Amino acid sequence: MLTETLFFDTLRQGLWVATVTSLPILSAALVAGVGVGLFQALTSIQEMTLTFVPKLLAIILTFWVSMSFMTQTLVSFFQARIIPLVTGG
Repeated sequence: MLTETLFFDTLRQGLWVATVTSLPILSAALVAGVGVGLFQALTSIQEMTLTFVPKLLAIILTFWVSMSFMTQTLVSFFQARIIPLVTGG
């Protein structure tokens, strides 16, 4: 039986897992964006593709490096919380 407390606890934990799994990618985008923005401010280059391509490369590289961590975090959340709720155990 899904009580209100169990529902909100599962929702809270799911939001925390979403935050933890997205943190590496968002951090990489932030660092790349600040770095490119600083470079553009120092050199007065205002090219739009100059901000897009380095951020995209940083996001793809970070995703590739942290993919096992994200997968393991999501699998453990589903095995520990979601599957027992669905099966009723």
